Amino acid sequence: MTPPQRRRRFPKAAAPPPPLPPIPKDGEGKGPKKIERLYVISGEDGARADLDLVTLIVACADPPLSATPEQTALLRLCTAPLSVAELSAYLSLPYSVMTVLLTEMLAADLVQARAPIARQSIADRNLLEAVMHGLQKL
Repeated sequence: MTPPQRRRRFPKAAAPPPPLPPIPKDGEGKGPKKIERLYVISGEDGARADLDLVTLIVACADPPLSATPEQTALLRLCTAPLSVAELSAYLSLPYSVMTVLLTEMLAADLVQARAPIARQSIADRNLLEAVMHGLQKL
C-alpha cells in the first residue's frame, strides 16, 4: 500500500496572462466597438416614470428614423410584452438607464407600460378538479 501523496499548500505561481492589445482609436483598423458612457445613452436626468422591475412594456409603433440604437433595439424586442428586468438584461443596460430610456419612449408614445398580471391568491376549485381528472385519465 502506497502512502497518500502530499499536496503543496501554495501551488507554484502560474505564468502571468498575456497583455491585452491596445484599443484602437477612431479610424484605426477593426477593433472592439466604441464604448459609450451610460449618461450619453440616458441623456439628461429628468423626471422618471414609475416603473417596477416587473412592469410589462409593449411597443406601440415601429422605430422612427430619429431613434437611437438602444431605442430601436428596445422597440424590436417589445413586440411581445417583456418586463423591464428582461429588457435590461437583454440590452445589458442597468435598470436606472433603462427607466430613463423607457420614460422618454413613454412620453413619445412609442411604448406602453402595463401592470404585471396579478395571479389569484386562491386557485379556482373547478380548474384544479379538471386538472386532477385529466391526470387520472393518463
